[in-house]
Amino acid sequence: MNQLFYHFFSNALSFIVIMSIIVFLHEFGHFIVARLCGVRVLEFSIGFGKKIWSRTDKKQTQWQLRLLPFGGFVRMYGDRNAVSSPQENITATDAFINKNVYQKIAIVIAGPVANFLSAIAIFSILFYINGFNRSSTVIETVVAEMPASIAGMQKDDKILAINGKEMQDFNDVSNFIAISLDKTLDFRVQRQEQIINITIEPKTIESKNFFGESQQKRVIGITSGELEHVNLSLWQSIIKGITETYNTSATILTAVKQLVSGQRSVKEINGPVKIAKYSGKTVEYGFIVVLWFVALVSINLGIMNLLPIPALDGGHLFYYILEIIFRRPIPIKVQDFGNRLGLSFLVFIMLIATYNDIFGLFK
Repeated sequence: MNQLFYHFFSNALSFIVIMSIIVFLHEFGHFIVARLCGVRVLEFSIGFGKKIWSRTDKKQTQWQLRLLPFGGFVRMYGDRNAVSSPQENITATDAFINKNVYQKIAIVIAGPVANFLSAIAIFSILFYINGFNRSSTVIETVVAEMPASIAGMQKDDKILAINGKEMQDFNDVSNFIAISLDKTLDFRVQRQEQIINITIEPKTIESKNFFGESQQKRVIGITSGELEHVNLSLWQSIIKGITETYNTSATILTAVKQLVSGQRSVKEINGPVKIAKYSGKTVEYGFIVVLWFVALVSINLGIMNLLPIPALDGGHLFYYILEIIFRRPIPIKVQDFGNRLGLSFLVFIMLIATYNDIFGLFK
């Protein structure tokens, strides 16, 4: 019982700290750009629900910690609530609603941009400190009776591209195979001086993820050669950090597209319980892994907030794009209805995610 309580407390505390950092970075992006645009910020809140701490700064912004650590918000002058539903008949020049549409866009996208910049900074620091390991796309082993062997791949074949996408190292190969849901994959392979095309149908196997949990993984049955450790200069680390953030974002967007199209099941959506569990495990693995996890969750938060769902940053951004197209603001009543609809959808998704998390604990 004591061990169970310890794990629960450790996971909960790790979740609160990690999510608070990520949410702070996101909301600070909104906050700093709003102030630069001359908008009066009324509240800067980490969490929702009952206030447990607050203080007011010299510019009359109330900084708050709230009871439920599942997000946060920046409420600006002219906003009626935490999802920035605008008030009517506000004439003050420091109200968000009275800024031009391009300033509104800058303020809205500043939160997700802060998440991406944070991820780039974290990855860059990690690459600068630790370097990274890589291996070439030359095949070292072809496992007998696995898809690659059956299709005719051979030792020392070099994988150049899969489905037309060029492969830089073996991580690219394994990640592409894992995320793709195509029944067959077309490999462009160099064999000695010859370029050949091989079509392979991956096999799904049971494997362990980084956190030791069982997962379904698509493989073709090949291994790479020895890993090469590469040390990077500061500039190279920044470039690598940008590349890593871009590749991670692309992978997440692919997964979202697959969920929307029905190629992936909603059973794969994770929520706060799973994030809390992973948060606790990363703390056990050490500070470097915690930083890596913060970067990944930060990217996820940035991308999710840019989805065109009313009540999220992407929903507001959609309103402002329509405002540019039609040369007039979207009516407040339409925005209110959209925000209510968006919030209902988000609550529904959160319920599904939480159900998946809890059900997964008993597997």
